[in-house]
Amino acid sequence: MTRIILGIDPGSRITGYGVIQQDGSRLSYLGSGCIKLARAGGSTDITLATRLRMIHDGVSELIQQFQPTDFAIEQVFMARNPDSALKLGQARGAAIVAAALHDLVVEEYAARAVKQAVVGTGGADKEQVQHMVKQLLKLPRVPQADAADALAVAICHAHNTRVQWR
Repeated sequence: MTRIILGIDPGSRITGYGVIQQDGSRLSYLGSGCIKLARAGGSTDITLATRLRMIHDGVSELIQQFQPTDFAIEQVFMARNPDSALKLGQARGAAIVAAALHDLVVEEYAARAVKQAVVGTGGADKEQVQHMVKQLLKLPRVPQADAADALAVAICHAHNTRVQWR
């Protein structure tokens, strides 16, 4: 059975996305990028509410474009700054609502689990994740960091649910 997995790496300034197709153990790249939450000209002095709407609308557009069967998102990690963790949680919420409104089941993965699934160690750095995503999906170049993280979330989901689809 073929599945299309939308992976999300949420952020209140940049939200990464990655879309892969899974056919058994074979993974294929369909698309990736970032939802950049800034005004024209690069200004990020927009309200949090506006940024959350942009995340919701961006994820909704991706769902309409790619028609995923699965939705996976990275869990909030406990940052040193509680305000940053709260904003990250709100960004996740906006993406999750978009998925729920499209009747997708939401699966959540800890950052360490994502790194473990893609690199083989939960303590991997961003460059290692980018390199392995490039290798696993046979990409011509290393994806941008936020997009690579989102692709890694999708790959993690594929690995964690493959047994169910045999």
